[in-house]
Amino acid sequence: MRGHSEPIENMVKKLPPEYQEEVRNFVKFLMEKRVKKSRGRPKFDWGGTLKELRDRYTSVELQHNVSEWRIGGQ
Repeated sequence: MRGHSEPIENMVKKLPPEYQEEVRNFVKFLMEKRVKKSRGRPKFDWGGTLKELRDRYTSVELQHNVSEWRIGGQ
């Protein structure tokens, strides 16, 4: 083997079919991982969508409700 100077395509062609499939799956994984990282900054366009409920509940009440929902959901 000539090491890193050999094109990856040539190296993969020398592998048995089952290993070629593993390489293919790994490349797909790397491509998906790259796409997930490059999504950019999160958008907060949902901010203020529940403002009509602002006068009905306090943040403390919501915190208590969430705690109860979590305990009840277990």
